[in-house]
Amino acid sequence: MSDVSSLTTASAETRRRSFWRLLGYAALLGVVGAVAGMVFLRVTGVGAAVYGEPGTGWFDGPVWWVAVAAVAGLVVGVLRRVLKMPQQTPGLIQDLQDEHVDERAMPSIVAVSAVSLIGGASLGPEVALGQVGGGTAGWMARLRGLGDDDTKSLTLSGMAGAFGGLFSSPLVAMALVVEVARPPRLRFERVFFGSLVASSVAFGVYFAIIGSVFLGVYTIPPYDFEDWHLVAGVGLGVVSAATAIATVALRMAAGKVFARLRVSEIAKPAIGGAVFGLIAVVVPLTAFTGSDQLAVVLADAQTLGLGLLLAILVGKMVAFAVSSASGFIGGPIFPILFIGGTSGVLINHVLPDVPLGLAFTCMLAAVPGAIVSAPFSLVLLAVLLTQVGTLQTAPILIAVGTASLIVAGIRTIMAERAGASGREEAGPGAGPGA
Repeated sequence: MSDVSSLTTASAETRRRSFWRLLGYAALLGVVGAVAGMVFLRVTGVGAAVYGEPGTGWFDGPVWWVAVAAVAGLVVGVLRRVLKMPQQTPGLIQDLQDEHVDERAMPSIVAVSAVSLIGGASLGPEVALGQVGGGTAGWMARLRGLGDDDTKSLTLSGMAGAFGGLFSSPLVAMALVVEVARPPRLRFERVFFGSLVASSVAFGVYFAIIGSVFLGVYTIPPYDFEDWHLVAGVGLGVVSAATAIATVALRMAAGKVFARLRVSEIAKPAIGGAVFGLIAVVVPLTAFTGSDQLAVVLADAQTLGLGLLLAILVGKMVAFAVSSASGFIGGPIFPILFIGGTSGVLINHVLPDVPLGLAFTCMLAAVPGAIVSAPFSLVLLAVLLTQVGTLQTAPILIAVGTASLIVAGIRTIMAERAGASGREEAGPGAGPGA
């Protein structure tokens, strides 16, 4: 009887006129997200056209890339000063968890992000597109006089609409938004269906006009599933956790370095641009978001040497850290997908008995899954990106779960130690009741 009652309560949401009104707004936001995605990706694609087709070997990047990246950094610094942007701007994860985007800051963030990506920064377009989708939703909610709860739900729908065309999958866009934001139970239905409608409309518009999708872009060598692959998934999850921790540690170290630099805030992005531009000269596959470059790494996996692969991996990690710490603006997902996928190719070089497809797919999902804290979404994205078989999905899930749990456990231990250290410094009288 209780099950029937709970079903009746859950379905009552669909009998509210406000629910259907929100879905209508979500559909409009899907159109906005598709158009924003097409325009933004077309604009930022100018940078790749200027840089030209990247080489794959050592020092295959022209030296003038350093100057281009440094000038882009200078433009970023000037824009931040002119637009009076704060030193720290909200990131994608924070926007999703807050269920809020400041539409007043949206134009500034989108402009700086566009220059960042044109200049070759190792960042993704997710932040700018999320700002457009969420900011437009906030403006629409204010215009229509919606309450706080409906505004939050609509903001998440707008962000899902912005990601629908980008990820070429309504399911991935909706899952990412819901998994990261984790809306409360009372609003879950509105967020779920609103995000699904917005991302579906966005994908439909995007595909109808562009005609190309991001899915299946990484062709992995076929391999037969074996039982030991499940155990290998655990090992690959451990390696993924270590890679994720190293990536975060480099990002934090770069942040401290740039915070201590005794130069103007305008000069910091220029210095950062010169650094990742120099890295791109040495190993060109580290430039830009990493989505196209990862396809090259995978296609040339058998010809790239172990030393070059290691340099590409470390170079990308440093470029991502410097890009995000020096004032450039962009998302973390695409660069970390590159880091994860390249790590998988490297694992196959070190351990040839581990199939390339197995190592690549597991690391592709597990490294960003551990950092972004969206394991299900990243498993789904990796499966769709590689079109891997159903049985081969099991090791990916195990790898992502292992990496996510390890990183979560380390975060818990560090938080407990920080709390204990704070209580010791406060003295014996400190405590919950003090």
